[in-house]
Amino acid sequence: MSLGHHESRRITVLILLGIAAGLWVFLGETQITSGAPSTSHARMGEPVWSDFGAMRVDAQRIRFTLADESYTLQRTGSGWVMAETGGYPVRSDRIADLAGGLETLSFDEKRTDDPYKHDRLGLADPIEGGNGVLVEVFGAEDALTHSVVVGRKNDDLYVRDPGDTQAYRAEGTLPPFYNRRGWFDLNIVDIDPAAIRSVRVMDSRSRSLYLRRSEGSDSRSFQPAPPNQNDRLISRLAASATALAITRLTPQDVKPAADLVNQPLARHISETFDGLEIDLRAYREPNGFWVTLRAVEAGEGARRAEVINQKAEGWAFRISDYDFQDFTPSVTSIVEPAPLAP
Repeated sequence: MSLGHHESRRITVLILLGIAAGLWVFLGETQITSGAPSTSHARMGEPVWSDFGAMRVDAQRIRFTLADESYTLQRTGSGWVMAETGGYPVRSDRIADLAGGLETLSFDEKRTDDPYKHDRLGLADPIEGGNGVLVEVFGAEDALTHSVVVGRKNDDLYVRDPGDTQAYRAEGTLPPFYNRRGWFDLNIVDIDPAAIRSVRVMDSRSRSLYLRRSEGSDSRSFQPAPPNQNDRLISRLAASATALAITRLTPQDVKPAADLVNQPLARHISETFDGLEIDLRAYREPNGFWVTLRAVEAGEGARRAEVINQKAEGWAFRISDYDFQDFTPSVTSIVEPAPLAP
């Protein structure tokens, strides 16, 4: 290769390096003058619903639409209830948190306007099966007054206007809204296991069993008591699991007891050492396992039974399969009946 060719290549390389350096300088100056891609916008810092503070007192319904369910908080003369449960009361503290949160929710930085990326922010259209939550407020005469799609990612909230692809990060807080369970006070019974004195079980085959223990004894010390005193205990663990089941009651949902379609499958009656009795009836329904409750308490200060009945009377509560088994055991899984006398 000739010396002239080497010189020509060197000159070409120097020219290309010069062009590249010029481009870097140009890009640097552009970056300085124009800045990084901006996430600011005209609505930044403004309320998501600018007039909600003045209009919240007129709200009659608040509807949450998710991909797999929808539920509606409805104002009544006695307070807020959930329409889909037949009117079970909604926690007043959660309603206050929701109203205050919606009133103070404000726009923060701008995010994507690509609808195919909305799912990353929890803002995909729930009507089309996406992971966002459409929140709608209805006022007088059932008129829609406010609506927004809300999403969560980690600890951050994101919003966008329905029908608009532009997403925003939001400043503020809202109570949990992905599951309607969080709106209820379903802490119906609050009893310490040490307080349970006895339990009477009637299983699905109409067999009955009475278990009892002495005060101060271990929680696994339940024994068959009259008229079952001659039955042989098969499993202390099974006996205590059933006897203390009411102390672990954790309802998952609620509906009017009048909506139950089947007869009770079993009955479970718990009694405390100080005279509180809770009568639970268990139902196997087409859509899961449900129970009803009724409390009775002797004496003039029967306040605990009244509190339980105020929450439970007229309602059925859905429970898990695991809890259902503890309330509805077969008597023969706990004791071996005494042989009949000849």
